[in-house]
This record gives sequence, C-alpha cells and structure tokens, in this order.
Amino acid sequence: MTRKLTPEAERALAEAEQRRDEQLKHEQELEARRANEKGGPKHREPTRFGDWERKGITYDF
Repeated sequence: MTRKLTPEAERALAEAEQRRDEQLKHEQELEARRANEKGGPKHREPTRFGDWERKGITYDF
C-alpha cells in the first residue's frame, strides 16, 4: 500500500535532494583543488575527522 505524501513532505524531500546535490558539488570542487596540491593528503581533509594520519600514525592536534 502506497501513501501519498503531503505537499510539505514532498517539499522537504526536494530540499534535501538539493542540499545533497550542493554538497556533492562542493566535495567535487575540493577534490579538484586537492589534485593540484603537492604533498598533501590523498583523500578527504583529515581535520574533518579531528586528526591527521600519516603512514598509519595518527596525530591529534
């Protein structure tokens, strides 16, 4: 049984999808900038997770 969503719920889902698209675009822009960085992290910015890791050693600042 499928229930029809209220207009508010449909609007909320559309807004969430738009935010996900904007976040994906932002992450792609960051990855493009990191590709030009020499000696920097190869993946996502490690400070996002609260610490740095180099060759298996974690550094907490």
